[in-house]
Amino acid sequence: MGQLEATAGRYRSLRLSAIAGDLADLLGQAEANEVSYLTFADMLAEHERAQREAKRIDLYRRQAKFPSDKRLEDFDYRYQTTITKRQINALLDFAFLDNRENLVLIGPPGVGKTHLAIGVAQKAIEAGYRVRFRNALDLVEELELAEMKGELKKKLAQLAKVDALVIDELGYLPMSRQARYALFQLVNRFYEHRSLMITTNKDFTHWGEFFHDDNVAVPIVDRIIHHSHVYMLGGESYRLKQKTLS
Repeated sequence: MGQLEATAGRYRSLRLSAIAGDLADLLGQAEANEVSYLTFADMLAEHERAQREAKRIDLYRRQAKFPSDKRLEDFDYRYQTTITKRQINALLDFAFLDNRENLVLIGPPGVGKTHLAIGVAQKAIEAGYRVRFRNALDLVEELELAEMKGELKKKLAQLAKVDALVIDELGYLPMSRQARYALFQLVNRFYEHRSLMITTNKDFTHWGEFFHDDNVAVPIVDRIIHHSHVYMLGGESYRLKQKTLS
């Protein structure tokens, strides 16, 4: 075994796998640029850090289970009449996650609510936060099934392990009594402990329509908006615009 392989093996034994795997290339770069010993030591540490960070981000993204790879950089604000890039960028210090506040995006179909929610969530992951994405209908079905099995508390505890839960398309379909109960338990579990990021096509004054019961809607809305950033989205539909352009 040569010295390069032996040295790489030592790094590997220290669980510095990125340095071990790329040691030959790193040495080549250092020799070509005639860097100092201190600069080379920094190169090794930065390479390991960057590779670990990339792996963490990839893992968190897979765990989030986003339905598509939406990014804020790709969002076109030209079709928006009620929300600005500055308003969204103001969220990216993630003080709202640190303070356990919610983000609510309200507007008709096709104006980019889901794109913005996923985009903000992607940035949160890059900043080190854990996020999960759930379509509202799928989430309610999960909660109802857990409740039927007597495992609702366990399911809520699992969901609450993240820093933020994205609930997409809340309010598109009416809810059964059992579903309303399950959603209330979720909102109550997250209240002031974790953040919710919600997209919905109905403003809060109409939430009774899909809850079929204002007595349930009021406490849920109250807990959601108590600590929240609420944005009303208008403008042209992305999807309709794409169809007219195609």
